[in-house]
Formats: sequence, C-alpha cells, structure tokens
Amino acid sequence: MELSIVDLAPMPEDGTATEAFEHTVERARQAERLGYSRFWVAEHHDFTDSVASTTPEVLIPHVAAKTEDIRVGSGTVLLNHYSPYKVAETFGVLDALEPDRIDLGLGRATGNPASDLALQPDRSQRRRTGDDQAEKIDEVVKHLYGGFEGDHPFRDLEVPRAGDSAPEIWVHGSSPASAKIAGELGLPYSFAAFIRPEPAVQAFETYRKHFDPAAHGASPEEPRGAIAVNLTCAETDEEAARLRAVAEASSRLLRNGRVDRLPIRSVDRAIDVLGGVPEPMSSTDIAPGEWPRHLSGSPSTAREILEELTSQAGVDEVVIQSQHADPETTLRSHELLADAVGLESRE
Repeated sequence: MELSIVDLAPMPEDGTATEAFEHTVERARQAERLGYSRFWVAEHHDFTDSVASTTPEVLIPHVAAKTEDIRVGSGTVLLNHYSPYKVAETFGVLDALEPDRIDLGLGRATGNPASDLALQPDRSQRRRTGDDQAEKIDEVVKHLYGGFEGDHPFRDLEVPRAGDSAPEIWVHGSSPASAKIAGELGLPYSFAAFIRPEPAVQAFETYRKHFDPAAHGASPEEPRGAIAVNLTCAETDEEAARLRAVAEASSRLLRNGRVDRLPIRSVDRAIDVLGGVPEPMSSTDIAPGEWPRHLSGSPSTAREILEELTSQAGVDEVVIQSQHADPETTLRSHELLADAVGLESRE
C-alpha cells in the first residue's frame, strides 16, 4: 500500500501564514523521510483564519525546493477558476524546475459567493457551473502532452518544459461524474472521501468501466486510483477517537453554516461542540456506501481500516488529510501510519 499526504497549511493560533507554511515544509520533509509517495497542497479560498493554502502553484515550488525526491503537487487546482493554458504553462514551469516530481491534480469546487466572484476572470459573463470540466481538463492535458492536431488554433502553442518530462496529471473529485471524466480521458483518479464518502466504491467502478487509455503520454496503461481520507492515528483507538473530534466538530460547523465559530484549535472545544467524545472505530465500520467522513484508530486499527477501504475501492494508494489542533499531533499521526503499513523509510 502506498501512502501520500494532502496538506491544508492550517493556521496556528495567533500565528501567521509564514508559520503555517513552515509547518507544511516540516510535514513534507517528514513525509519524505518516512517513505510517503506524494505531498499535495490544497487550494482553499477565504478560509484564511483556518488554512493558508490558497495557491498551490506558489507553495509547490517552495516545498519541492525544501525536499529531495518526494513527488509534490496540487490537491487540487480548481480549474473552474482558471484558463487551462495558464495552468499548463504554470505546471510546465514547475516541472522544468523539478523534473519528474510534479503532480497536477485538477478538480473543481465553489466557495462563498464573494470569493467565487473575485476569482471569476470575466464578470460580464455568467459563471458556468462545471459542465465544461471535462473539456478544460482535456485542454490542459493537450497543452502539456502535445495533443492538439490538424488546424486547431492551439496546435502551435508551447509550454516550458524539462525535456521529455511532464507533470503527472490526476483528476480529483467526489462523485461518479468526476470518475467518468477521469476514465474517459484515461487519467489517474483520486476520490475525496473526506468530502463525500458514500459513493466512493461506485465512483471507482465507474472509473474502471469508462477507462480508456489515450495516445498521449498522460495515461497510465491501466486504471490508477487513490482514495483521499481524513484519518487520525494515535497510540490507542480511544485516543485517536478523541483527537478525531477536531475534524468532526469542524465539519459539523461548516455543514451548519457556522464558519464564524471556526477554526477549532483545541480538542476540548471540539468535544464541547460535539457534545461528547467520538466513539472508537474499527474496520467493521467500513461498509460500501456507508464510509464515515472522518476515520481514526491505533496503528493496527488504522491499518485494518485502510486495507478495507482499498480493498473495496480496488486501489492501492491512500492520500491522508489531517485536521488537528496541534501540529505535533499531525506529525505523530503520520509517523504511526507509516509504521503501521510498513512504508520504507528514506533515511
């Protein structure tokens, strides 16, 4: 089993974005030492009290320069806000700076109306709702892998590159619809189970059903998938469940529209929001269509949970998202998970 990380650059209490990014680099360096495969950084807008990772295209080269060989990428670039050509140019440059290390995760999401409007390049036009997502992803692929043919107006456009290298392109999503796009375009697919876990198994079935490797070099020969989960690991199931309270309480406040009460920076406050300590988990809690949004366990329990998830989805890579009140808790969780699944240390 492969493990990777998606990092949100959470803001420390009374801290700055500079400090948040320092912690991100620390987690990336640790991930590299422990044998994690990838380190992705997120794109979130207008949550700067909680997370600092708004611009993965800026944070990626910083993290890559502070590490040696772990793959670094976006989890995800929200393509509904950007020009496919500009995204391709940006990631072509990143790949030229760090050849064979850059992942380009592409997805879409909407935020609050103000940030969505501020990100919209042409405010004279009504914002499209994502019905062109497949077209935009395909355009990025063709810019980076030379897929335009005939008299296409973009045929002669070039992007900076390292030579034969190009970013590894992933489709990110949380529905069978995004899985179908990934399959039809012949691209690797990462399912965000921390957003909408219920259709995970169905999404990967859809992905494999529609998978059609394309002639361009972005396609793996066979379907390739990863599950992104929110998972806390601690020495015992009970302690892991207690620490999981932060993720569960934050999710509850978001669902209830109480962003004014975020971020949650203590386990005790999270438990107060939830009205009690979450129950410990086991692999028996993982049933198709009923995956929990937030997972926790001791090393042995976490391994069993991950084995059950990957077995049901038919994948062998898991991307870990962490939401903890204390940066040291995240580091310890990542360390325990690496040991639990037997990652090969790079030290």
